[in-house]
Amino acid sequence: MSWLLLVVAGLFEVAWAIGLAYSDGLTKPAPTVATVVALAISMVLLAKATQTIPIGTAYAVWTGIGAVGTALLGIALFDEPATVARLLFVSLIVVGIVGLHLVSPTH
Repeated sequence: MSWLLLVVAGLFEVAWAIGLAYSDGLTKPAPTVATVVALAISMVLLAKATQTIPIGTAYAVWTGIGAVGTALLGIALFDEPATVARLLFVSLIVVGIVGLHLVSPTH
């Protein structure tokens, strides 16, 4: 259950990171509120997951999910470059996330 909470926390991290772009520097009220709510949900779920997953593992996975999701949505939504090198390095983050899950004592 903790790993599911951690994955959902990571998805909410993606949501608040993308929300930052839509909030235009936190100047647009609706996207700013959505960003803050997503941030709060992400933090609460991360905190809950760390009750059974070591903090180092949980934080690395959480930020990894956020980095991968945000990078991919940046490509899809904001026309950021989708170079082979960039996608290769994003895939290495995915490998790290999977690896941490496989070697975690709570696996």
